[in-house]
Amino acid sequence: MLLSCVQFLHLTSLVVWIGSIVFFSFFAAPSIFKILGKELAGDVVGDIFPKYWLIGYVCSTIALGSLISLWKTGMSGILFRVILLSVMFVSTFYTGLCIGSTARDLKAQMRTTEEGEKREDLRKQFSKLHRRSMIMNVLILILGVITLFMTAVYMRPKGAY
Repeated sequence: MLLSCVQFLHLTSLVVWIGSIVFFSFFAAPSIFKILGKELAGDVVGDIFPKYWLIGYVCSTIALGSLISLWKTGMSGILFRVILLSVMFVSTFYTGLCIGSTARDLKAQMRTTEEGEKREDLRKQFSKLHRRSMIMNVLILILGVITLFMTAVYMRPKGAY
């Protein structure tokens, strides 16, 4: 029974985490930018990001912790998933805590800077961070889909096709 609960917790955390990435990246953010325009949409998305990353922090911690707990039971096929989840975990925290906080600071500086050249330099720095954040998001998503697939394969009942 305990094993089933840990498996459920593991699977739920993965599905919520990857589902939130898919929803935000492919539905919410594009719609927000389409309807509100660049500056207001940036403010809205900037307000959502801390909550978005919080989902990643909580779900990655639960997913990794539950998988390590399953590993200790001797279940097969876990080491590679632990590695994938570890990369996802670190990437999520790095994106939210490092890239996110730097991007917020740059955005605040851009709003208070009226000098054309300095403002343009800040905009370029922000664009680089945004690109890095998008790359990290895609990496986490791809690794997450691979992890979900592997989880489905290893958690299927014995004898099932």
